[in-house]
Amino acid sequence: MNPSAPNPEIIFSTLNAYQRSAALKGAIDLGLFTAVGQGNDTPEKIAAVCQADARAVRMVCDFLVVDQLLLKQNHRYTLSPTAAVFLDEKSPQYLGSIAKFTNDPILLTAFTDMKAVMQNGGTVLPQGGTTQLDFDRWVEFAESMEPLMQAPAGLIAGQVAAAFGDQPIRVLDLAASHGLFGIRVAQQCAAAEITGLDFEAVLEVAIKNAADAGLADQYTTIAGDAFAVDFGTGYDCVLITNLLHHFPLEKCEELLRKVRACLKETGMVITLEFVPNEDRVSPPVAATFALTMLASTPNGDAYVFSEYEKIFTAAGFTQNELMDVPNSPQRVIVSRV
Repeated sequence: MNPSAPNPEIIFSTLNAYQRSAALKGAIDLGLFTAVGQGNDTPEKIAAVCQADARAVRMVCDFLVVDQLLLKQNHRYTLSPTAAVFLDEKSPQYLGSIAKFTNDPILLTAFTDMKAVMQNGGTVLPQGGTTQLDFDRWVEFAESMEPLMQAPAGLIAGQVAAAFGDQPIRVLDLAASHGLFGIRVAQQCAAAEITGLDFEAVLEVAIKNAADAGLADQYTTIAGDAFAVDFGTGYDCVLITNLLHHFPLEKCEELLRKVRACLKETGMVITLEFVPNEDRVSPPVAATFALTMLASTPNGDAYVFSEYEKIFTAAGFTQNELMDVPNSPQRVIVSRV
């Protein structure tokens, strides 16, 4: 067989790729990785702990071996290094909770008719998909996606601390969600006052997390739509995290002008986004995030840095630096006037 000849395997595997996410989410929901991490290494032992069928467990475990999330030797299973760190609930870096949002049935529905999405030029979900003002899944996002944001939050807090040190500062956290970004800043900058802005139901999650972190006295909120509510003025730093990709560039520029108006002249903006390279096909996670925006929003996208730089400059930010986030598919843009 000629190894360089066209091979239809990629077509078959791609059309069946939904099975990968289904198997992974099912294993997470069942607690399968945690059971294996506790030393249950046969289908029978895993099934007993997880209250499942041994034959079904064997089939799924073999699938996960092929998918490199489990290892198998002498008919016994162990966790792969990746699964041990991120999928065992006993691990401090456990990420399994993110499946609740990423594989939510409503969000999956956005991808069931991609032909219609392409003909429509955007989501076919009702009321603007994830951009609708009363999209109730943002509470679910806040409750489940925090573990994935640990690395970016650490880098962002470090940037703020390096810029302002121990001086008193006011920080506005747009689309605060779980509140982690502002909380991490407050933990590194003891004199920081954090204002989290998001929809009221979502802010309940952030307020609880701030209180749990012992930062209730440093954390205040503004409830509402970032495009509509009054920010106030006098902020030293504004955090814009996982927000701009939902909207067309002209609307993003509108928001950035509003952000510029609320900042001190010495202020800075830190933006967290999926930012692909200028070729728009690398790196893979950031590049393919554009499809997520196509299917779930009317006009969103994964914008390249030159596009962000253009709208930040137009809004009054003349210094814009792109930074990679270690151990994350996302990037940070640090902007100053």
